[in-house]
Amino acid sequence: MEISQEKKSHFNRRAVLKSSIAVLAGGAFTRAAEAAAAETEPAIRNVNTHSSPSTLKITDMRYAVIVKPGPSPCVLIRIDTNQGVYGLGEVRDIAGPQYALVLKSRLLGENPLRIDYLFQKIKQFGGNARQAGGVCAVEMALWDIAGKVYNIPIYQMLGGKWRDSIRVYADTTESMDPQEYGRRAKERKEMGLTWMKMDLGINVLKGIPGTVMQPAGLTPWEQRVQPNLFIATEVTDKGIDRLCEYVAAVRDNIGYDMPLSMDHLGHIGVKSVIRLGKAYEKYNLEWMEDVIPWFYTELLKEITLASPTPTLTGEDIYRIEDFEKLCSEHAVDKIHPDLATSGGILQTHRIGDMAFGYGVPMAMHFAGTPVSCMASVHCAAATRNFLALENHSLDVPWWQNLVTGIEKPIVNKGFIKVPDAPGLGVALNDDELKRHLKPGTEYFAPTPQWNDVQSWDDALFS
Repeated sequence: MEISQEKKSHFNRRAVLKSSIAVLAGGAFTRAAEAAAAETEPAIRNVNTHSSPSTLKITDMRYAVIVKPGPSPCVLIRIDTNQGVYGLGEVRDIAGPQYALVLKSRLLGENPLRIDYLFQKIKQFGGNARQAGGVCAVEMALWDIAGKVYNIPIYQMLGGKWRDSIRVYADTTESMDPQEYGRRAKERKEMGLTWMKMDLGINVLKGIPGTVMQPAGLTPWEQRVQPNLFIATEVTDKGIDRLCEYVAAVRDNIGYDMPLSMDHLGHIGVKSVIRLGKAYEKYNLEWMEDVIPWFYTELLKEITLASPTPTLTGEDIYRIEDFEKLCSEHAVDKIHPDLATSGGILQTHRIGDMAFGYGVPMAMHFAGTPVSCMASVHCAAATRNFLALENHSLDVPWWQNLVTGIEKPIVNKGFIKVPDAPGLGVALNDDELKRHLKPGTEYFAPTPQWNDVQSWDDALFS
């Protein structure tokens, strides 16, 4: 039977009306169901609901001093809050706990999530080299707290990862015998390392006549503290030939397929550095490190322009402005901040971004425990122009046992996997740490003597 057009239209309107009513009814039911669910479940997921970020307050700072082979002791700090969330940080190796504890009175009662604000508040109490250790330790601990509160790894808060694993480079243990030095370098390569560094200075020339020109009777202070330029020490042709024997022995053992860097040349003059840079050209070094003090920008630039071997500096620099001066002048070929000196995680990330703009690559110095190591790992993961991270503890079998919660071995065939756990991604292994506690010190004991401000030095201008 044929249905008229009028009836078809009537049926269509009725069908649409019934569909609309069903949709409206379904929507109302859905909204009612969602409202009921909202009453029983938190609206925001993947957040540490045991903490309330807006009311989080710092309540304490404590420390432990750990002794290990290599640069040591190392001071770990713990910043506690009113909600049970705590953060871990590390003072630069060989620096004392007082650099961090003097900041405690400026932090108590503050919200630890105001990281940049708190960094600016305490920044003035840091300085170059180890003097920055306290400020940087606090900054690491604040990021650790933030990551735990928001259930997110630190690298993600810096903008995300450029890489999933961090390349490690390491020193080779020294020897006065060039051939033994070469064999030790080969052992490092067999560990899976893809980047090597050797310490080679004029100390290996001691007792060899005619290798170093130096005035007799220099005091220990002159030899260690006085800048190179003022102690009249130069390397002779004979000395340079002997130093090249060491580099040749290392290259013979590791080949030319992997980068080889050099550090600790000794306190020698600018012209000797240039001559060494030319002599080392055939060994294709990745860099010569800290050839003269970093603050002599023009002299570093003179060396960099004259030496075919690249130059690098930065492990003792605190301020981003000083790094930018080096980069903008191209006074060195590469920079090398130590995150425990260069302002902590965010500032070092900013230093890397700044250097990228000038076309300068960034390696990273590190010589502490896994706490500072993981702070460096997160920063390196999020920094585009990063090259490799130093490690001074490859020969310390219990180094990685100082922490838990991370994949072991921490250094695996020359790389460290970037952790995805909240914050730094590690927790302390209390039993192992206590086995390596500095004699005569306590393990995270109360520090009430540092609760009160002891001087009025926060105002830097009137």
